[in-house]
Amino acid sequence: MKRRNFIQLTASASALSLLPTEVFALFKSAGMTTCPNVNAKKIVLIQLGGANDGLNTVVPLNQYDTYAALRPNIKLNNVGGANGIINLDTTLPLANQVGLHPSLSGFKSLYDSGFMRVIQGVGYPSQDKSHFKSTDLWLTGGDGTQANNVIGSGWIGRFLESYYSNFLTASFPLGIQLGSSDNSLGFHGEVEHGMSININGQDPSGFYSVINGLGGAPPTTIPNSEYGNLIQFILDSDSETNIYAQSISTAFSSGTNSSNVTYPSTSLANQLKTVAKFISGGLKTKVYLVKINGFDTHDVQVAANTTTHLGTHANLLTQVSEAVNCFITDLNNQNLGDDVIAVPFSEFGRKAGENGNLGTDHGEIAPMFVFGKSVNPGVSGTNINLSEAVSTNNYQVQTVQHDYRRVFGTILQDWFGTSNQTLDLTFYNNTTNQGYANNKVSNMIKAEFTVPPNCYSNTLLSTNDFTNRNDIVIYPNPSVETVNINSINNSINVVSVYSLDGKLVATYRNPMTSDNYSIDVQNLATGIYTLKVETNNGSFTKKIIVRR
Repeated sequence: MKRRNFIQLTASASALSLLPTEVFALFKSAGMTTCPNVNAKKIVLIQLGGANDGLNTVVPLNQYDTYAALRPNIKLNNVGGANGIINLDTTLPLANQVGLHPSLSGFKSLYDSGFMRVIQGVGYPSQDKSHFKSTDLWLTGGDGTQANNVIGSGWIGRFLESYYSNFLTASFPLGIQLGSSDNSLGFHGEVEHGMSININGQDPSGFYSVINGLGGAPPTTIPNSEYGNLIQFILDSDSETNIYAQSISTAFSSGTNSSNVTYPSTSLANQLKTVAKFISGGLKTKVYLVKINGFDTHDVQVAANTTTHLGTHANLLTQVSEAVNCFITDLNNQNLGDDVIAVPFSEFGRKAGENGNLGTDHGEIAPMFVFGKSVNPGVSGTNINLSEAVSTNNYQVQTVQHDYRRVFGTILQDWFGTSNQTLDLTFYNNTTNQGYANNKVSNMIKAEFTVPPNCYSNTLLSTNDFTNRNDIVIYPNPSVETVNINSINNSINVVSVYSLDGKLVATYRNPMTSDNYSIDVQNLATGIYTLKVETNNGSFTKKIIVRR
């Protein structure tokens, strides 16, 4: 493996946006001692940029003839052996048996070991087939409907801000992005931005030394002006980044990879190998995002004049399969596998019918995979119905069996133990006016790792998420009619209500400037809002849910 620089930054340290550094909410149920410990749990998101061809990734074997007719030149051979489709599980009912691409032998190995689940027919309502917009929707928790098409914050950022709302200043970032020069919208919180650090290769010389040498000596005096405030903000950001850098460097240096695992020398494998070292070294980061591009296979998806299991798509799937297999095996060998779930995702699927260029065009649904020792192996859902793909709908398969928000929402609640309120703040369908707490993927998490409802963290019901504050309480949350604001030793002056996209919706002025104030929210539409509470001791923000 090449000894590259440990970190590559797109600008300077001061350009990095940072997630709030928070410790973990304590369970509040009476049966705390019987609740599982979720403090060490982490999720690794693997972005397959370009829209992966789900139909050549997971083939519905009961409809192979229809599949072959739709894809006469790019179909996979149903012959078995090294060049043929891999039958995932012969114990499944015949109508639901699926075949994996021949390049996914690493996935098959994980499935047989009990560490992989396939989620069939994943998508979202009113699919947008633009790479940029659909990627934004997957990262913000939206969909193609009017009510959910423009969300300014990312679901990862909202989850981290909401779930870890009782916080102290810590030395580690809650989220880290690797392998991309673009700051992911997914880490963009409603109040804070996400930490977007791009790491390639492995060089134990350390992240801290790189960051620490970027900015030079800070100014000795700060002018008392708007410019001075900006300079101070940059200095504070640099200081916080240096704190993060030290913990990241320390974890990397002290972490290890399993001696029995040999990662291939690919970008994705390097990213996951780095994540494994971070986890092994004790870094407490909760969400990692890694990325591999190249899945926009309009042309020469398969190699011309050769067997169709080879080509661009096969090479990409090989990289993903080998990297994920090594990563999960590495963690399991180090007894760290209980606390990590890995989830590849892509912005949309591709058409069931091939195009004239040995490739496929933008489609809609596709399967997802969920990996980890905590994952219940199997297949969620039934085989997609290829009879939907006809000339009149341009060969699309459109029936969504699982909204992608259900998949992520299931992990957040059944595995992390987030409350219904936290889940609603992370994912909420404003078109149907419902959340995903009661609409999860069944049996996705093994029973011994599933957090029972009495152990969900409900910190949003009666505590605040203000920065280093414990003297303001807003309740009930969610609310139908009235929101009460109690402030200890602070006079409440003005309460402003903002929509998720930052628009001012309402302003309430407290004529008594008392420490208790109630506002009427009956005229607000169902949705998530931000309250800005102005007191004689500063201004603070709080997210609330209004329901009807």
